[in-house]
Amino acid sequence: MEFIEWLGVNFIGLFEAGAEVFKGFISGIIPLLIVLLTFTNALIALIGEERVNKAIRFSSKNIILRYSVMPVLSVLLLTNPMAYTFGRFLPEYQKPAFYDSAVSFVHPVTGLFPYANGGELFVYLGIANGVIKAGYSQGPLAVRYFLAGVVVILIRGIITEKITLTMQKRRLNSAEGGN
Repeated sequence: MEFIEWLGVNFIGLFEAGAEVFKGFISGIIPLLIVLLTFTNALIALIGEERVNKAIRFSSKNIILRYSVMPVLSVLLLTNPMAYTFGRFLPEYQKPAFYDSAVSFVHPVTGLFPYANGGELFVYLGIANGVIKAGYSQGPLAVRYFLAGVVVILIRGIITEKITLTMQKRRLNSAEGGN
């Protein structure tokens, strides 16, 4: 009988704790996310969607820009998962590398731009809370996360593009009866 009573109290306690977290989100992070998303959409509207697309097309022509600027802009402007649609500006052999870069950036972006990937925000906030409890500021962590993310996506994009090209050459050679 005691177990059933304990289960009832603790079961509802789980939902009460969840409700408290939810109330914190409503008064804290959700308004921030809405304002940031509104700002980004307003910025795109002011610049013009065609100009944004032109900038993306320009960045797709250079390997460094293709796997640094292009994924960053796609994640910031379109958020996850729409960010991957910027791959439409690339030839087929570059799409896997762009996807690898963009998907690798949706976590490091959350410190500075939490609206870009709300699903990863909980992971970042968990890390940030530990940093704050250790006596450090969350700001430098967010900036370092972002910058490290840009370096990582650049490396991943270049390597994935090279791997994709190698695999396509092998497939072409085997289809032609070569080695």
